[in-house]
Amino acid sequence: MAENLRRLICNETCRVLQEKLENWYKDYHINSCDQNLNRCCEILELNSMIQGQLFTILNQTAREGGQYAGVETIKSRLLPWLGTSTGGSPFETNACLIQDSIERDRQLRELACTRNHEMQHLEKELNSTRLQLSIVAFILVKMHVLTRYSLWLSLKASQTQEENALRSLKRLNDYEQQVQMLKDEIAILGAQKSVLQSRLARSRSPSPRPCRSRSPSPLPMRSCSPGRARLTNASRHARLVARFSDIYAQERLDAQTLLRSYIDDLETVQRIIYVAAVESFHTAKMAFRQFKMRVRKTLSLSHAGPASLEDTVMDYIVRQEDLYDVQASISEVICSMNINPKISFPAEVDFIMISCLIRELCRVAFSMQTLDPPLDIAFATDGELYNECKYRRSCDSDFTAPLVAYHVWPALMENDCVLVKGEAVTKRGALWCRRSRSRSRSCSRSRSMSPITHGTSHPRSLVQYIAWISFDAVAPVPKVLCQHKSHAL
Repeated sequence: MAENLRRLICNETCRVLQEKLENWYKDYHINSCDQNLNRCCEILELNSMIQGQLFTILNQTAREGGQYAGVETIKSRLLPWLGTSTGGSPFETNACLIQDSIERDRQLRELACTRNHEMQHLEKELNSTRLQLSIVAFILVKMHVLTRYSLWLSLKASQTQEENALRSLKRLNDYEQQVQMLKDEIAILGAQKSVLQSRLARSRSPSPRPCRSRSPSPLPMRSCSPGRARLTNASRHARLVARFSDIYAQERLDAQTLLRSYIDDLETVQRIIYVAAVESFHTAKMAFRQFKMRVRKTLSLSHAGPASLEDTVMDYIVRQEDLYDVQASISEVICSMNINPKISFPAEVDFIMISCLIRELCRVAFSMQTLDPPLDIAFATDGELYNECKYRRSCDSDFTAPLVAYHVWPALMENDCVLVKGEAVTKRGALWCRRSRSRSRSCSRSRSMSPITHGTSHPRSLVQYIAWISFDAVAPVPKVLCQHKSHAL
């Protein structure tokens, strides 16, 4: 017995029980209901352990005292305590607790059953909603498909209408071209009629009165010796070569000075002037060929005499050079320069400011085509091998460089012979260090037609757009055809 008591004291269960009671008391108002119940259960478990050990000690003590030892103490103390602790009131409390537990279980089962019913109902509603959503989605997809199909049909119908309108417009343009062609034919027939009437009048009158006319169709030439173009070829040749040199020395420098007030880069200015010279020669050559074709076509109807038709045509052109529409050529040159990828210019610069230079170049180039043989400028490209026979170097050139970086002025040629040297700038690495001169949309402005073109009120006939043949090998095909004054043929 003493051993069990010593063991109970060594376990310090009572002290632990006391500490738990004190801690529970301190935290009672802080803890939740579940926490307080857990503390109480822990204390009851410790108390039951202590009671078990005490009952063991009580049993051993009673055995050590003999058969009847401690009977009075048990009767007076233990049995009344046991009767009090296990009386009717605790049993009633347990019955109430059991009944409450049964009632709560029933309520929980009812709540679970109700919850299951609600869940089933919600699942049914969810499935119904999903079905409705799928139906709505199908309807939306179907409507989208139908909308796209109707839109495609409307676009197809619009495209068909546009194509029909475009075909109608093309037919209308064809009709307008046919009408213009008929007008041109009427004009040609009228010119033929006037020529025939003139021939009839000359046949009836021995000395018709010569009259000068500025009609666009070539009239019979004034009385002069045939072969005038051949007789004056040498003098005109010398005069035109000298005039070409004067343009290089005077008009070119004036244009360069004018452009330098807007463009700081000398190379850009020189490139612009060179392109203007090249385009002026090309445009003037086209205008000469067209003018010559018109004159030949008209004079062929009334040509008679010892001179050949070609000599007669050239004589007429030499006399009537003032009929050359130089303003139209200026407009064509400016249009060609506006779309030339080799030159760039600020937005405030308009090539109309160098129209004086272009006018003189066009006139000289047109007159050079009347020579036999005609004069032309040399074909040249950037980066070509420098030819000392054709060009002289500019003062800012690298005199040891073999390649041409860019040209300042073209060389004047007669067949393969150089009459007047051009000017070029040579630099080392011209092909590799050459700056790109193409004008993109971001750095160039859109140019409309020059006011000169809009100022001409004459109609543009179909005859003025006759395709050219037998172009020189050095002359690239121009982008815009030259236009002359509207002379009714």
